[in-house]
Amino acid sequence: MTREESALALLKSCYGYDHFRGQQWDIINHTLDGGDSIVLMPTGGGKSLCFQIPGLMSEDGFAIVISPLLALMNDQIDALQQNGIPALALNSEKSENENRQCVELLMQGKVKLLYISPEKLLSEIGRWSDRIIERICLFAVDEAHCISQWGHDFRPEYTQLGCLKQRYPDIPVMALTATADRITRDDIARQLNIPEARLFISSFDRPNISLNVVQGSTGKVKFRQIVQFINLHRDESGIIYCLSRKSTEKMAAELSRLGIDARAFHAGMSAKDKQQVQRDFLNDDLRVVCATIAFGMGIDKSNVRYVIHSNMPRNIESYYQEIGRAGRDGLPAEALLFYTYGDVITLQQFARQSGQAQVNMEKLQRMQQFAESGVCRRRILLNYFNERYDHDCHNCDVCNNPPERFDGTRYAQMALSAIMRTGEQAAMFTVTDILRGWRKADIIEKGYDQLKTFGVGRELTVAEWNAYLLQMLQLGLFDVAYDEGNHLKVTDYGKEILYGRQTVQFNRYQRRDFNAKKRQAEQALIPAEPAEKKQMDKVLLEQLRDVRKAIATSSRIAPYMVFSDKSLQAMATEKPTTKAEFGLIHGVGDVKCQKYWRPFTAAISDYLSHHS
Repeated sequence: MTREESALALLKSCYGYDHFRGQQWDIINHTLDGGDSIVLMPTGGGKSLCFQIPGLMSEDGFAIVISPLLALMNDQIDALQQNGIPALALNSEKSENENRQCVELLMQGKVKLLYISPEKLLSEIGRWSDRIIERICLFAVDEAHCISQWGHDFRPEYTQLGCLKQRYPDIPVMALTATADRITRDDIARQLNIPEARLFISSFDRPNISLNVVQGSTGKVKFRQIVQFINLHRDESGIIYCLSRKSTEKMAAELSRLGIDARAFHAGMSAKDKQQVQRDFLNDDLRVVCATIAFGMGIDKSNVRYVIHSNMPRNIESYYQEIGRAGRDGLPAEALLFYTYGDVITLQQFARQSGQAQVNMEKLQRMQQFAESGVCRRRILLNYFNERYDHDCHNCDVCNNPPERFDGTRYAQMALSAIMRTGEQAAMFTVTDILRGWRKADIIEKGYDQLKTFGVGRELTVAEWNAYLLQMLQLGLFDVAYDEGNHLKVTDYGKEILYGRQTVQFNRYQRRDFNAKKRQAEQALIPAEPAEKKQMDKVLLEQLRDVRKAIATSSRIAPYMVFSDKSLQAMATEKPTTKAEFGLIHGVGDVKCQKYWRPFTAAISDYLSHHS
């Protein structure tokens, strides 16, 4: 049996998969040859198999997986043990006796995958015997962007891992991350002392995720749209990312008031409360999590169906990492981003106060360009990661609803006139209030209600004015004086428009009513199939979900660790009623087949007996 045939046999028996995806086998083979590597693979792309298979194939050895979060370690170990794979963790949560037993099992060759934090590894490895060291076949550094000062989740403890290659030069090192631009990749190689590492870059495309951006919506309008969107995904799991701790709590409270099962998650909560929220979400006992970016890296949940950004993220890497929490099972998922000028102001302040102000400002600008673009969003996203993508995706809001262009000169002149008549002393939101004719206290106090332009734009909603003012800023009709209270300053080009010497085109604002939204993503992604093709039984699928939930509850594990939604859909399509048929289902390995074939095939047989 060749090396690849042995790997495929393990893949089928342990994981229930028939073939490797993309570059997985190339990465595994390179590692088995003793080579160092940097692996860039999107969330849900199968990174874990790249280091798990080498550990399983090592006859007398084991792979060390360096992971930043205990929750992530525990989830992966639970999932591996469900597949019958000997995996353990060495960490501070365990007692001294438990950790000592783990080391003894390493000595005996009874562990194939050891999960450990960088701090624990560096403090423990010096105490291990030569016999244990000789068994190490791989150092896998997960979430490797944490090692870089340019990474968006910079973690100082990771920077010490470079000593591993110095101390153990013959053990291959694999650095894995879902997002890293060129500067971050180079820094990872330098920090880990693997300058000759082979770079494996998988496609960053997640075609199952529909990309959508809503510009200009604020306050109650935005909240109403979020509620409408969530209601499209009734009984499905989703994450809402917010900028601040306070906004996560407010969002969760308002959603709960409307009967939507939602809770907040942020770094200011107690460890116990955070663990409870995460556990309930993983177990499908909680529908929506409203979170800061503190939530995400430790989530290995395959059936998250949507991610909402209530505010614009600070860079494209963060955005890509966060939307990658959705659709890890490969089934249709949605990403919805709300974007306003206020987000830009807030994030610019954060960027200026950071240690790398120039770099962070440039990354924010690229994120802003993505949100404002009138071309296919997937093209922008993939081109950012240096991946050629020369066609429209037909699964983003721009492709599905191309912007309508119109002569926006009259609206531009209204706004520019209002700016000039304030002496260029008004911020964007004040200009909107003037155009809409709102008699707020600060408007009256400054005498802006006496301006000729007061109320001339009542025909447009606040969201429409917000969107058109954003376009005017993007087109260069005015600048923002950030050092003067964010006051707007009309440019020479803007004056050409104002005085009628030039015209300007706008993208027409499109009101987003998610109550009227049609579920087109699945039809757009899946080609027409022959009539004789088996159809998935949705009623049976729900009954299989109940079986999965009951097993997960009794076993005290998350439902997706029993089987993914993709496996359940395959069961609801193929309807296996014997052990042999059940073993052929996607994601059913030898161990899971033996453990679970009876309850699932019994449920299917019972269903068929009542629906034949």
